[in-house]
Amino acid sequence: MTTSATYPLFCMGNPLLDMQVRSPELLQKYNLKPNDAILASKDQMVIYDEIVRDHNPTYVAGGAAQNAARAAAYVLPENSVVYTGCVGKDVLANTLRSANQREGVASAYQVTTEENTGACAVILTDHNRSLVTTLRAAEKFNKSHLSSPAILPLVDGAKFYYVGGFFLTHGTESALEIAQKASNSGKVFALNLSAPFIPQFFKVQLEQVLPYVDILFGNESEAESWANANGLSKPTDLPAVALALAKLPKSNASRPRTVVITSGSEATVVATSDSDDTKTYSVNKLSDEQIVDTNGAGDAFAGGFMGAYVSGKSVPECVEVGHKLGAMCVGQIGPQLAWPKQQVLQ
Repeated sequence: MTTSATYPLFCMGNPLLDMQVRSPELLQKYNLKPNDAILASKDQMVIYDEIVRDHNPTYVAGGAAQNAARAAAYVLPENSVVYTGCVGKDVLANTLRSANQREGVASAYQVTTEENTGACAVILTDHNRSLVTTLRAAEKFNKSHLSSPAILPLVDGAKFYYVGGFFLTHGTESALEIAQKASNSGKVFALNLSAPFIPQFFKVQLEQVLPYVDILFGNESEAESWANANGLSKPTDLPAVALALAKLPKSNASRPRTVVITSGSEATVVATSDSDDTKTYSVNKLSDEQIVDTNGAGDAFAGGFMGAYVSGKSVPECVEVGHKLGAMCVGQIGPQLAWPKQQVLQ
């Protein structure tokens, strides 16, 4: 891990190695939706062996929060971003460390010998991506890691925190520790809803963390899922859903909550708890020829937004940077950005 006195942005999530293939037949065979993110069921666990055996996959360092961490590092100066999660003691973990090091993220992994590093099957069809995850080592993360001598100074030294919603499937206590610490010290805690199944099936865990959230990210399907789970009358009305999320009770009332809902190539909606109005930011649409792979575009947006926010930019400027990185990401294979770095922060 790169040594530094402090890293302004501390990120936490599930470290995964993405296994990407273009294979519409896999959607049908494993009963997958074209554009979704799920945890693999018992019957779907064989998909990873099949992909390796029959489909010549592209391997890309992934994990939603880790993608966002690398996107934030793309925007920020060196030694600005540190990321934690649990990995196995294997070559997959080394691949993730190398990707982080190359892109300016310090890896502060917890390492377990109980499981191999987690993986995500990414099934690409047209401009859609279906994510099927097996967490493996990622769900072995223990809250004690956050208070270990090597990690505690990184936690305490940060001023901004970002946690992926996927982490709530197993690590709510750890997420709460970070969220409450941020709230009590007046620092900024950001959370991404990450997938429609989080507000649907992990509603209780999400409700535990939401009072401490200063910045909440989500896309249109995740917002609709939360609205349905909470009985909103118009679950597809993104401004109304964003405002409802913004107005939820908040532990640290001195800072308004900002809710950011993306919608692919459509407009991004922003609501804040200190206003009854929402703002809409248009997206510069790309041609079909410019879109290579949509995997990780939402993470790139969130990371770009966070990088700009840590830099002291206004919310409109943060959205603009997020849009730039999201557009850049869909022009690459996998959740990656263009290299050498392009100037995205004005």
